[in-house]
Amino acid sequence: MITYNAGQCDIAVIGAGHAGIEAALAAARLGLDTVCFTVNLDSVGNMPCNPAIGGTGKGHLVRELDALGGEMAKAADEACIQYRMLNLGKGPAVHSLRAQADRRRYQQVMKHRLEKQENLRLKQAEVVDIGLDDQGAVCSVTTHTGAVYRCRAVVVASGTYLDGRTLVGEVLRSSGPDGLAAAVPLAERLRELGLSMRRFKTGTPPRVNARTVDFSKMELQPGDVEPEPFSFSTETAPCNRAVCYLTYTNERTHAIIRAHLDRSPIYSGVIEGVGPRYCPSIETKVMTFADKPRHQLFVEPMGLDTEELYIQGFSSSMPEEVQIEMLHTVPGLEHAEMTRCAYAIEYDCVDPTELYATLESKKIPGLYGAGQFNGSSGYEEAAVQGFVAGVNAALRLLGREPFILRRSDGYIGTLIDDLVTKGTNEPYRMMTSRSEYRLLHRQDNADQRLAARGRDLGLVSEEQYRRVLDKYAAVDAELDRLEHTHLAPSEPLNAMLTGKGTAPIASGFSLAELIRRPQISYADTAPFDPERPALPKAVAQQVEIRLKYDGYIKRQLRQVEEFSRMERRKLPPDIDYAAITGLRLEAREKLEKIRPENFGQASRISGVSPADISVLMVYMENHL
Repeated sequence: MITYNAGQCDIAVIGAGHAGIEAALAAARLGLDTVCFTVNLDSVGNMPCNPAIGGTGKGHLVRELDALGGEMAKAADEACIQYRMLNLGKGPAVHSLRAQADRRRYQQVMKHRLEKQENLRLKQAEVVDIGLDDQGAVCSVTTHTGAVYRCRAVVVASGTYLDGRTLVGEVLRSSGPDGLAAAVPLAERLRELGLSMRRFKTGTPPRVNARTVDFSKMELQPGDVEPEPFSFSTETAPCNRAVCYLTYTNERTHAIIRAHLDRSPIYSGVIEGVGPRYCPSIETKVMTFADKPRHQLFVEPMGLDTEELYIQGFSSSMPEEVQIEMLHTVPGLEHAEMTRCAYAIEYDCVDPTELYATLESKKIPGLYGAGQFNGSSGYEEAAVQGFVAGVNAALRLLGREPFILRRSDGYIGTLIDDLVTKGTNEPYRMMTSRSEYRLLHRQDNADQRLAARGRDLGLVSEEQYRRVLDKYAAVDAELDRLEHTHLAPSEPLNAMLTGKGTAPIASGFSLAELIRRPQISYADTAPFDPERPALPKAVAQQVEIRLKYDGYIKRQLRQVEEFSRMERRKLPPDIDYAAITGLRLEAREKLEKIRPENFGQASRISGVSPADISVLMVYMENHL
């Protein structure tokens, strides 16, 4: 290849999916000259799978990213067409916002954000090489046209493009998502650089034309009556402009799948990559849960200006003609025209234990990974990693302290800690069950937890931060007022209490004491509280949560303090684990490979037992 000098930049971001977007914007907003490369400018912010943002656990990530100064939540509020708050029948720790997006509108919003951002250049080009200097650090990237860009850091946000291969029955093609070209030379170069690569798989369901669907046979899935936005800065509540539907597979569907199982690449042995446990194909669901007579399918719009519908839950790698046969057994889809068939896609990714908590490679200085390249799945997981990688690449070049989020800080910290400490043998998906501190790390208080960190980075303005402080000052003031406002027994008050299934009062009670009762809400006491100030919904929500869960919150805060104590006990980066008598062989090998930064991280490594940690503590006390 004939190359030429295309100039220089500080940071090169490879990929403009959800990880690449956040990495490029964060780096540029911190003042670094950034170039973001994508194989096709029309694929910026693409949603090749379900065009939706959020979901259980994922909505927490979006809110945390927003609190730090990221972009996904704001773009979602501009492009989403139906909002639903999930898990409202459970406690606030697991409430998670999910919204169906207009796929093309979301892409337009994000592409325009990148185009308008100072210090950022967006270019259509495939990066085929990453150059290293004499010290083994990143120094350049080269595109397929021979353009060489000198740079000081690279963020790999390659999504499912890296040596991508799509599978539809017996048809195998070298391809990225949506038929775009796979990034083959870059995958080869990363292997040459000595990175430990692995092969993962994901899939996507078919799309159908809404004109050919009988919605009368399906269950309507409307959005929330009063939708909440994703971004804390969105001032106008979003409105629902679309509806979704629910239908089910049946025994006819399952019989077709079983009859053609030998043609599924998943079961014929053709697929090499490991698929996601929590988002299996329909054939995997039928075989794994053979006792279930049906499986849910959500029929969701791709946007407002298209008739394409997404059949969530029907992911498959079956041959196209089998997919059509399967589809036509589903109520409402008997005559559906399939506009795009489902496919599985395999791709390369790195072993994330080769990364620091900053998402920088331990082997190659200046090389960062984000998103599916790091072994995760999902747009939201990708976006938050892109932000962390882009921020840390910029801070490294600016000579500033790295930006590291711990498990005790929120879901982003949990996600990254899981990846770099424990690794993953399958595409990693965030769920609320992965956090030990769910009650503290709610989606509703992400601004309180992380806005200060965003301000310290320079990505949250003083005005934004002041609004957060004012919001929680109002919460504290109302809590204090409720604690010191007492109600005397009265017939109307006791009628309300007994009507709610709780005991009447015989003497004076504070409003706070009443609201702490599980049966009583903050709103229930309003008729008996004439001095109550007019508070925004978000403030009232915080007041009620803080009152009802005060004891549990204090308990988790004590757990966080114990966690922090372990995190503060640092481990030398050059410690010789092989020389520590008493460590088991497996522990030595794992500690040597991951080289944890502190005792907290060491204790979370798979294969390192509490006894090994005790041995390590004794060694540190006696030798260092």
